[in-house]
Amino acid sequence: MARIPLEDNFDDVINKAQRGWKIADADLAQRAGVALAELRALKAGRPDDAVLRRVARHLRLSPNALEDLAHHRWYPEQPVFPRGFAAFNTPFEGMTVNSYLIWDPRERIAAAFDTGADSRPMLDLIHAERLTLRYIFLTHSHEDHVADLPRLAAGNGAEVWASELEPAPLAGARTFKENAHFHLGSLAVKTLFTFGHSPGMTTYFVTGLSWPLAMVGDALFAASMGGSTTAFADQVRNNRQKILTLPRDTVLACGHGPLTTLAQEKEHNPFLAR
Repeated sequence: MARIPLEDNFDDVINKAQRGWKIADADLAQRAGVALAELRALKAGRPDDAVLRRVARHLRLSPNALEDLAHHRWYPEQPVFPRGFAAFNTPFEGMTVNSYLIWDPRERIAAAFDTGADSRPMLDLIHAERLTLRYIFLTHSHEDHVADLPRLAAGNGAEVWASELEPAPLAGARTFKENAHFHLGSLAVKTLFTFGHSPGMTTYFVTGLSWPLAMVGDALFAASMGGSTTAFADQVRNNRQKILTLPRDTVLACGHGPLTTLAQEKEHNPFLAR
C-alpha cells in the first residue's frame, strides 16, 4: 500500500478538541491568555508555537505532540505482517477510508473489518489466496465504512456482525455484546465497546498474528481521533480505558490514515501523549 497521509492536521486536532469539550473561541482565548485573532489564525492552520502550546493545555492536548504535528516532524513507523493481514484504502467523497482483512494462513479462514468504499480489491485477494470469508465485522455504520457491504456479503455465506448498540444496515446481520469472542483457526477476536464517535463504535482486538492488532475504526487515528460533538467525553474515556491499556506493541488499524502502534501513539498523539 502507498504511504497514506495522516488523517488530521494540527488545526483539525484543535478544532475536534474544542468542539468536543464545547469551549467557545472567546472563552478558550481568555483561558489560554491569547488574543482572539491569534486563536483564530491557529485554528485556520497558521501555527504559532507559543499560542499553540498555550491553547493545547486548555484543550487537554499534549503541547509537544501537537507542535510536532504542526511542523510535520512525525509519521508512524509502519509495522510489517509477514502473512495473515491486508489493508485496503479506497476513495470516498473526497477522502479515503480503510478496511482490513485477516486470515489464518493454515486453515485459510478470513474475517473482514468494514468494507471501505469498494470491496473489490479485498474480494480479489480472498480469491487469489483461496480464502473462505467467515465473518464481516463492522466498527460502526457510518456510510464510508459500510458503503460496499452488500457486495462483500453477497453469496459467500459470511456472517455480518456489529455492536448491539449500532446494528449493521443489512438484513440478517447479527449483533454482539461487549467482550464477545470469535475464532478463526489460530486467531482470536475480542470486541471492545469504544463508543463516542458513534453510538456503537467497536474496537476488535486480534491475537494470533505476528503482532497484537486492534481494529479501532474511527475511535483513534495516527496522531488524532475521530470527532464527536455529542459524546466526546465518552470517546476519550473509552480510548484511554480500553485501547491504551492494550499491550504496547499493539498495532492500531485505523478507519482513516496510516497504520500505527500503541507505543507510538502514547508518545505522538496529542489526545493521548503527556
